[in-house]
Amino acid sequence: MNRTVWIRADLGPDRDARKRILTTALENDLLNIVVLEEDLDIFRKLGRFEPISIIDGDIISGKERGTFITISGKDDEQRASSMAGKVDMVVVGVEDWKVIPLENLIASFQGSGTKLMAQVRDLSDVPLFFGALEHGVDGIVLDPDTTERIVQLRTLLDRCGSEDVGLADASIVEIRNLGMGDRVCIDTCSLLRIGEGMLIGSQSSGLFLVHSESVGSEYVGTRPFRVNAGPVQSYVLGPADRTPYLSDLRVGDEVLAVDRNGSTRPVIIGRLKVERRPLMLISAELDSKIFNIILQNAETVRLISGGEPVSLVDLKVGDPVKVLTSEGGRHFGTRVKETIIEK
Repeated sequence: MNRTVWIRADLGPDRDARKRILTTALENDLLNIVVLEEDLDIFRKLGRFEPISIIDGDIISGKERGTFITISGKDDEQRASSMAGKVDMVVVGVEDWKVIPLENLIASFQGSGTKLMAQVRDLSDVPLFFGALEHGVDGIVLDPDTTERIVQLRTLLDRCGSEDVGLADASIVEIRNLGMGDRVCIDTCSLLRIGEGMLIGSQSSGLFLVHSESVGSEYVGTRPFRVNAGPVQSYVLGPADRTPYLSDLRVGDEVLAVDRNGSTRPVIIGRLKVERRPLMLISAELDSKIFNIILQNAETVRLISGGEPVSLVDLKVGDPVKVLTSEGGRHFGTRVKETIIEK
């Protein structure tokens, strides 16, 4: 989920309590943290994070300046709305969000250049905050009363950020050896589960679910962090519906891990390994359209067929394989509405 999240580590009764909040935030990759000036030098030794200061309602976050407003009635709501376009950000805190319609504030800030952020106590409000009026707030500020609340927020953000994609079965119509080419292994910073891989293909309109190397064989051990993704010109599905070329990927980029049910999660690339290897073409048909993928000719490379990861050496014409199809073409990995024919 591409929204700003702040954790308040400035409200604890003592430094040890505030330290526990900060370290839990760091452990859960929530790195925008509100701290007291007196704690900053000590807390900086615990890890890299973006310190934020809130003093008497004034906010300092890097080069940005803003205002914190506690809303208890209509006058406070109007004062918050009047700040739109005047500061970099406004953080609003409300004891009961049922009293103040969130949509009113969001509408006031849209297009103003000022970020609207909401302080959160009830985590069940988070999806509402990010979804109201389709746009939602620009960020949330968690006032955690326990470290467990931070862990729960991390889980909620991951769940809100995941997307399900609709996979279908295409029928293999051709399997053919091609010769040598440069293929890419994507090594991630995550352990990929059995049934999970990445959506890859020669056409952005038809991506095949290529299984991870989480399944071993009598010849090779498992590499559960890896997907043998095919040659450098192939597309891979990433967050925000982008499809970069394999050749454009870099260490630190995110791509989507996808399971056989279409559930996705972002994973970070830790290494890219390009080697010259023998390649194989697999073509499959769905709704009278032909989709292609080129992969390394190796028994460790698998597609999902019949709900299970099946090695390329065992696939045959007529077998079903999981694919994701879409309309339209791509320009630098972004979907565009224009006439593009991919073969």
